[in-house]
Amino acid sequence: MCLGIPVQLIAVEGIRGEVLENGAPGLIDLSLTPEAVPGDWLLSFLGAARAVIPAEEAQKISAALGGLAALMAGGDLGDAFADLEGREPQLPPHLQAARDAGKTSA
Repeated sequence: MCLGIPVQLIAVEGIRGEVLENGAPGLIDLSLTPEAVPGDWLLSFLGAARAVIPAEEAQKISAALGGLAALMAGGDLGDAFADLEGREPQLPPHLQAARDAGKTSA
């Protein structure tokens, strides 16, 4: 399984970008995100940016990853998933449409 890590782009040099990940500098491949500019938040998978994401989404992902790391170290989740608490699960639009149409199997 591969996890997407939010990083902030600080400089662009061709298809290579300099980023900060939790304050630590690093390099990232920007081949799939040519529209990225310094200041953008990117979702990084194994050193390659796959998407430009809003700062709010980057914060939520970072909080969730931090909560999971704390849980694995014997702590608790804290408010890492506060945005999901008290919310009903939602199906992806294509599955909701099928359910609304009465389909129960493939």
